[in-house]
Amino acid sequence: MKHDYAGVFKDERAVEKYADELYASGTYASIVSERQGTWLRRLVATTFPGTPPVLHDFACGTGRVMRFLADVVTEAHGYDTSAAMIDRARADGVKGEFHLIDEDGPLPTPVATDSPALVTAFRFLLNTSEQARDRTVAFAAAALPAPESGLLLLENHGHRRSLRHLLNSRRRHEWFNELSTADVEALLRRHGFELVSSRAFTLVPRRAYRGRLRAVVEPVDRLAVRLPGAAVVAVDVVHVARRVA
Repeated sequence: MKHDYAGVFKDERAVEKYADELYASGTYASIVSERQGTWLRRLVATTFPGTPPVLHDFACGTGRVMRFLADVVTEAHGYDTSAAMIDRARADGVKGEFHLIDEDGPLPTPVATDSPALVTAFRFLLNTSEQARDRTVAFAAAALPAPESGLLLLENHGHRRSLRHLLNSRRRHEWFNELSTADVEALLRRHGFELVSSRAFTLVPRRAYRGRLRAVVEPVDRLAVRLPGAAVVAVDVVHVARRVA
């Protein structure tokens, strides 16, 4: 497994491929993303009914999460190590303040406000080092010093207990550094968080959405992710966490 995954997205061509091909309309990634966007907006509305939160999107990339929540948060801040990613987000008109950060060294200081906070890290944990994961959750701990401060959302888009794992374990994979829910819980505990809930967004791997089977797989998958316990075997899971009192 390569260890310079984050460095890939400092290349403008890689960023274009990520934004224009991976997330092109109708692709597997875009379908999962749309499900996440609908859920995110509902989560914000139900969790922060009084004062909308300030969004801190760590590893914001091209601003996908910031775009979803643009009109339901007080303000939005995106943090990324890739200037090319941030430039693309700005070019696409994503609203918010962007912060270019270092891969190591001192963590960025979250902007202090009177509003509650929502910290997100999407499509980041899977192929990064343990140190990078710890930096992410340490940043969240600074933004969320107490249980009432808000929520942390961590996406695991390569769950180790999924069908994707079973299929890929039979062949070598260039980017393959999976996490289990237990791994995520251990990461959260190290920084004073507890897992509140987990939400599934797809139970099948990308290849199941290809060819003639897609017409059957997509609607079944859309319903299956809503079943109780779906997150246990889902390919893509978002974990909701809160600071421990």
